[in-house]
Amino acid sequence: MVFKFILRKIPMKRFLETKILFLALFLAAIPVLYLTGCCNNSLVGAKGMYGTGLGPGPVEMGKAGNFVILAKTGVDTVPTSKVTGNIGVSPIDRTALTGFSETMDSSNVFSTSAQVTGKLYAADYTAPTPANLTTAISNMQTAYTTAAGLPAKVTELGAGNIGGLTLAPGVYKWGTGLTIPTDVTLAGGANDTWVFQIAQTLDLAAAHSVLLSGGAKASNIVWQVAGVVTLNTTSHMEGTILAQTKIDMLAGASINGRLFAQSAVNIKSSVVTQP
Repeated sequence: MVFKFILRKIPMKRFLETKILFLALFLAAIPVLYLTGCCNNSLVGAKGMYGTGLGPGPVEMGKAGNFVILAKTGVDTVPTSKVTGNIGVSPIDRTALTGFSETMDSSNVFSTSAQVTGKLYAADYTAPTPANLTTAISNMQTAYTTAAGLPAKVTELGAGNIGGLTLAPGVYKWGTGLTIPTDVTLAGGANDTWVFQIAQTLDLAAAHSVLLSGGAKASNIVWQVAGVVTLNTTSHMEGTILAQTKIDMLAGASINGRLFAQSAVNIKSSVVTQP
């Protein structure tokens, strides 16, 4: 009876048009509801908006990917650090590798250190090292530019403070510095990707961590930072850091990822592991 009454009052064509309009508005609102976190107070991000896999896709590192630490003006360690992967400096020479007590290989192509499970390279080593480093540094800078130019779906999240949040895959952008005063979690699958674009400094608080869940991989995470990066005492980071200036790791800090700096990398009794 109620349905017949409605049909008498509203012509069928108008009734169907109204239904379609409501449906269209609801579907259009779903992405907005997700990004604003209305359905989950902790999970925010641009999940599901970037094609195959979630997030923007990998940022190509080229020959820079052959290194775990790469810098233009120097790499310094306060022993004892533990580095797994290769280290490179260019265009600066071998004098900018400090604290490693390295031993030159007989080929003069690379050196080794008790603190490094891998090899050390400098711009004044024997060929083909200089050319290889020039290419790697160029690729590092291209990766920085590429990461910085990706369109961001989430901007100014937490007003530059993301402590305690769980972040879905996507591109996040801040016109300020970014601080992580408490643990932050990146939640996603093995093929998902994250890029964090930071216009000023990045600071990870002492004894706190960037955590991964759901199968997320450090190799799929990029932190593009225009200012100084500081990983404070006993903190833990995940992902590749592309820094336009320098990276400082304080005593007991660790990273599962890479440290790429367009100036210097300083590690103090730290652990750096190539993912």
